[in-house]
Amino acid sequence: MQNNQRVIDDLGQKFSDLLPSGLHYLKQDVEKNIKALIQANLAKMNLVSNEEFKVQQQLLARCYMRLEQLETRVAELEQQLSAKNDNPSE
Repeated sequence: MQNNQRVIDDLGQKFSDLLPSGLHYLKQDVEKNIKALIQANLAKMNLVSNEEFKVQQQLLARCYMRLEQLETRVAELEQQLSAKNDNPSE
């Protein structure tokens, strides 16, 4: 999160540096408004942190692994059931 704030601060600084020399008295105001605008738009995007993304990625990987295990087990059970139905004398 701190890294994001640094990026926002840098962007605000760069935009305010683009002001013509005669308007440098507006620099702090422009920089503050640019930062607020960026933060507001990022908040609307419903972004997740990198840490939260990695946790969800690991969870999804575990779910896929468990799904594969369950699919294998279901296939084994289906084969057993099919074998019993083919040979009803057991």
